[in-house]
Amino acid sequence: MEKVKVLIIGSGPAGFTAAIYTSRANLSPVLYEGIEPGGQLTTTTEIENFPGYPEGITGTLMMEDLRKQALRFGADVRRGIITDIDLSKRPFKVTVDHEHEIEAEAVIVCTGATAKYLGLESEAKYRGMGVSACATCDGFFYRKRDVAVVGGGDTACEEATYLASICRKVYLIVRKDYLRASKAMQERVFNTPNIEVLFEHNTKEVLGDDEGVTGVRVISNAGVERDIPVMGLFLAIGHHPNTDFLKGQLELDEQKYIKVVPGTSKTSVEGVFAAGDVKDPHYRQAITAAGSGCIAALDCERWLLAQ
Repeated sequence: MEKVKVLIIGSGPAGFTAAIYTSRANLSPVLYEGIEPGGQLTTTTEIENFPGYPEGITGTLMMEDLRKQALRFGADVRRGIITDIDLSKRPFKVTVDHEHEIEAEAVIVCTGATAKYLGLESEAKYRGMGVSACATCDGFFYRKRDVAVVGGGDTACEEATYLASICRKVYLIVRKDYLRASKAMQERVFNTPNIEVLFEHNTKEVLGDDEGVTGVRVISNAGVERDIPVMGLFLAIGHHPNTDFLKGQLELDEQKYIKVVPGTSKTSVEGVFAAGDVKDPHYRQAITAAGSGCIAALDCERWLLAQ
């Protein structure tokens, strides 16, 4: 059985930042990239709000840069998926791809969260070409254009009002006859003149061409179809943290995000740390994920020194 000092699970901004810091601390980290090497950013086209890239950069290239930096300092970056894990005692036992077994003195979980999508074939076709699950990330590209948001909760209302501040018009597509958002968020939506709420409507198809999204076809609960010309479609129907593989071994919140001690990356199990979207249901930005990866690495280093 292979023995490692620090095992990092996940390869988004949090995972690679944790790898950079633990490598520089001579902790010889082993990082497994998981089912989606590079994380959610590899599905994003242009990133303009990450410091250090004044001209912007694609998500794929940014993750390649982070990967190269981790490798430069000696991180052992591997392809593979964690298929079994035992955090009941130290050293922690992990199985990769159902066959390779590892014992780790410390574990940093950076598996992220997956945006929920509608499951439409056309939606998948135009993902990254007008279909997005992050208005804060991609809304800037649709300035003074018409867009649509799907959802009826606080996140959907927040994204709709944000987009309304930079876009010409925002359609909020809500499948129920009411908003699930808080009263304050509802008032913000109803008091924003360039937001049109389409109650009791569902998205039937995303329309587009070789350049990207050109519209969205919605259908009312009464069966009436309508095509809305928009350049962007934003999904705000929630995220699912990638914590299923933990099988209840760490304390999670009601949404299954990993709970950490406030102000730290420490989880309910000593020696296990969490960083990035897997423990952050609020911000979900590349820069906050990277920052939490740094925190997890420092917490991990200090914990190991104290052992």
